[in-house]
Amino acid sequence: MTAALPESSPSPEPSHWFEALADHLGEAYLRYSFTMGTANEVSFLVEVLGLEPGMRVLDVGCGPGRHARALGELGIEVHGVDISQRFVEIAQLDAPAGVTFERLDARSMPFDGEFDAVISLCQGAFGLAGGGASVPLGDPDATVLDGMAAALRPGGRVAVSAFSAYFQVRWLEDSDSFDAAAGVNHERTELRSPNGVRAEHDLWTTCFTPRELRLLAARSGLLVEHIWSVSPGEYARRDPDLDHHEFLLVAQRPPVP
Repeated sequence: MTAALPESSPSPEPSHWFEALADHLGEAYLRYSFTMGTANEVSFLVEVLGLEPGMRVLDVGCGPGRHARALGELGIEVHGVDISQRFVEIAQLDAPAGVTFERLDARSMPFDGEFDAVISLCQGAFGLAGGGASVPLGDPDATVLDGMAAALRPGGRVAVSAFSAYFQVRWLEDSDSFDAAAGVNHERTELRSPNGVRAEHDLWTTCFTPRELRLLAARSGLLVEHIWSVSPGEYARRDPDLDHHEFLLVAQRPPVP
């Protein structure tokens, strides 16, 4: 029997604007169209990252755990982290064996070489750190990538999706406000809770070019292998273009000589 979803409760010690949004959305997050492409995304990542049963994967900004759970069904051990306690609670329900979750701020991860691969997809963490009322000094997305690189064993790979600055500017909508200096898009949008309650929320999404991703990866000590243009549910080996929502960065922590 499937366990009942827990009652929504505020995240403990909120430290990021995304937490209030996630508390409101709950499992309704999984009704949005961009979450429907899990099978394609996971199949593609298994191939390009060379994932096999028994390997350990860190899912940074895992949300309700859709990628972690799908990887777990393939016999891959996954640890998912997310800043939203509400999303962590949903992800933990009936999780496959070997799949675990915890509330953790991606800007301060403690891992050190434990994982064969690290993923951060659909702006789960990377790309959501640069907006809101309390932005830390420096580049918080670079800090997130630093933590991902540190979590890798030598020779391990990261896969990071990042919203395309080209696509965002090309298809800027009336509800968008794009900060050209920071590369951050601000949107005020209405979201529905699982019970259909409507509420307005602010979303800040940092957007990137392939060159910026290469520079950030190099700064984190990673060797860039590929940058492809992708959209949710449409992951493929596609050269960077102006027509797809995201870029997918695949990079490696250098092997020990």
